[in-house]
Amino acid sequence: MGNEDFKQAYRPLLPGVTFINFNDPVDLDKIDDQTACVIIETIQGEAGIRVPDAAYMQALRGRCSETGTLLIFDEIQTAFGRTGKLFAFEHFNIVPDILLLAKALGGGMPVGAFIASHDIMSALKENPILGHITTFGGHPVCCAAGLAALEVLIDEDFVSTVAKKEAFFRKLLIRPTIKEIRGKGLMLDWFLHCSNCMRIAPPLIITHDEIKNACEVILEAVEYFS
Repeated sequence: MGNEDFKQAYRPLLPGVTFINFNDPVDLDKIDDQTACVIIETIQGEAGIRVPDAAYMQALRGRCSETGTLLIFDEIQTAFGRTGKLFAFEHFNIVPDILLLAKALGGGMPVGAFIASHDIMSALKENPILGHITTFGGHPVCCAAGLAALEVLIDEDFVSTVAKKEAFFRKLLIRPTIKEIRGKGLMLDWFLHCSNCMRIAPPLIITHDEIKNACEVILEAVEYFS
């Protein structure tokens, strides 16, 4: 589904919502003092791994701060080292007002998180009271698994290896039939709404030998079907 098709399909279902074009500085003018929040993937996943320009992200942060608009980053796919930083927003030297996390947060167990300042969280306690809670939030087993996974990620320093592994993938996947490799770290392409792409998103612990073997299989398949 194209960007315009998406906007046309979902606009009638979301009154009061306006869509802005990703990585388009001109559209930032649509954000004004009547805009409650901007919700954005730090790096777009389902659109085919679209990495925004740092200047755009910094301008977005500046515009939201100027207008009093909350900037909400969806890092459900990008957090916990996937892009070579613990959180993808670190690549752009900015910080969101609200951060949404899931997937890797639980180390394989189902858990999500809504992270914000004390002031923002306090604003959610009224109208309705406790309107921000979830029945299954904070399950002790899931939280224990998430904490253990985070400790391993940090103690073993897997995040620092991601950039070299990305570079190795890019070095091996050079063929005339491969038109483009988009992505950041070990988040390279996707295909739910981008049918001419394939996704490469291995675990951060992947070795160089495993990368080499994987690329050989990918290239063989690409050549066979091209």
